[in-house]
Amino acid sequence: MEKTITLFIILILNSSFLINVTPAQWEPDVRLTNDPADSYTSINNAWCVASSGDTVNVVWGDNRDGNYEIYYKRSTDNGLNWGIDKRLTNNVSGSGEPSIAVFQSVVHIIWSDERDGNSEIYYKRSTDGGSSWGTDKRLTNNLSTSLFPSVAVSGSTVHIVWRDDRDSNNEIYYKRSTDWGINWESDTRLTNNPAESWLPSIAVSGLIVHVVWFDTRDSNEEIYYKRSTDGGLTWGQDTRLTNNAASSECPSISVSGSIVHVVWQDWRDGNPEIYYKRSTNGGTNWGADTRLTTNFYESRYPSVSVSGSVMHVIWEDNRDGNYEIYYKRSTNGGMDWGTDTRLTNNAASSESPSISVSDSAVYVVWYDFRDGNYEIYFKRNPTGNLITEINKISSEIFENYRLYQNYPNPFNPVTTIRYSLPRAGEVKLTIFDALGREVQTLLNEKQQAGVYEAVFDASIYPSGVYFYRLNSGSFTDTKKLLLIK
Repeated sequence: MEKTITLFIILILNSSFLINVTPAQWEPDVRLTNDPADSYTSINNAWCVASSGDTVNVVWGDNRDGNYEIYYKRSTDNGLNWGIDKRLTNNVSGSGEPSIAVFQSVVHIIWSDERDGNSEIYYKRSTDGGSSWGTDKRLTNNLSTSLFPSVAVSGSTVHIVWRDDRDSNNEIYYKRSTDWGINWESDTRLTNNPAESWLPSIAVSGLIVHVVWFDTRDSNEEIYYKRSTDGGLTWGQDTRLTNNAASSECPSISVSGSIVHVVWQDWRDGNPEIYYKRSTNGGTNWGADTRLTTNFYESRYPSVSVSGSVMHVIWEDNRDGNYEIYYKRSTNGGMDWGTDTRLTNNAASSESPSISVSDSAVYVVWYDFRDGNYEIYFKRNPTGNLITEINKISSEIFENYRLYQNYPNPFNPVTTIRYSLPRAGEVKLTIFDALGREVQTLLNEKQQAGVYEAVFDASIYPSGVYFYRLNSGSFTDTKKLLLIK
């Protein structure tokens, strides 16, 4: 019986099988706001939707009060029903460009705010899933402009990045809190060049923090990347991800374990198209650029979210004569991609989409002019994140923790490690050499019950015997793998 179950799990997790599976269809658009003023989601570097379990959290900027304020709304049943709009800010100046992240029941929101006479970054949190909110907290304090914030969270550590012109040109800055947003450390300048650095986007997996932005230091806009491997304490060098004579702009980043995914809009084809790039070893090395869209019109402002090996990309596209929201996904970690899916269909503009994944569902929000003014809209696919659905099934089959032998083995230079978790918890997967020295942490994060895969890219390591160890709760297991070049 055990052999039969194992074969079943391997079959349903096989990437070629998953690519051919058609998930449930997208449900109808849901209008979330209804007032005569304009409501806006942020541009693509920030996510305006974040989900955890059954709760979906949405944040936006709204001028119903005579000036722009930050508003919030939530659903506690996977987006089926929605609570009331909650006004989170209240001052006579403008508040906008919100970004949201959630870990368990703690919801974190940052935005840019002009109450101090110039634009500063502000923060607010809820510790009960959005039911009640603490006070506003000012995070920056200088006479210049701080704009376009992006937030990510891992456990008790909250990471934010933003664009700041305190140095006489626009640079990327970073700040963190290690106690759930109660206290904040000092600002850290991440870029230092006389050109312009714009629209940072941030993602985190355990202690590895990933940041992307676009930069004019090369005489045109290119995508740059930077990472910290110690939770934001120290930072590596800037890495240029694109290299062409056209503009590469507006990146968005997401991470699952050691695989980092970046999407952006690129003008190398004569019009803006959506491009994609990934690293399979935590940002150390990067693969080739992949063009995701092909049409003569504008595809712009992509937003990305990944869960396991299922990757979701959303963007706005005017191939239909007006801007509509489009979607694309990969079920094998970005190696292959499905077709473009048009999510909206109306004569007005649908713009600035943002995407989030929780359990089996995929959630999208954007702002839309179909009602004669800009309103916030929502759409979901309840089983669009299909592999998570499979994980739910497999977690019922496996009653115990299990670490599988990597495949292929021997390998050169990439191999896959599969493991199963009977319950949610913190998970760490680490690679060691034959002397017992740690050479790479593939992942260090909280995961739900299920079956997962991690990819180990050993391109930079010599041939030899290595070991991989899984730790989760009181469970520890180690297996041997063999690299032959």
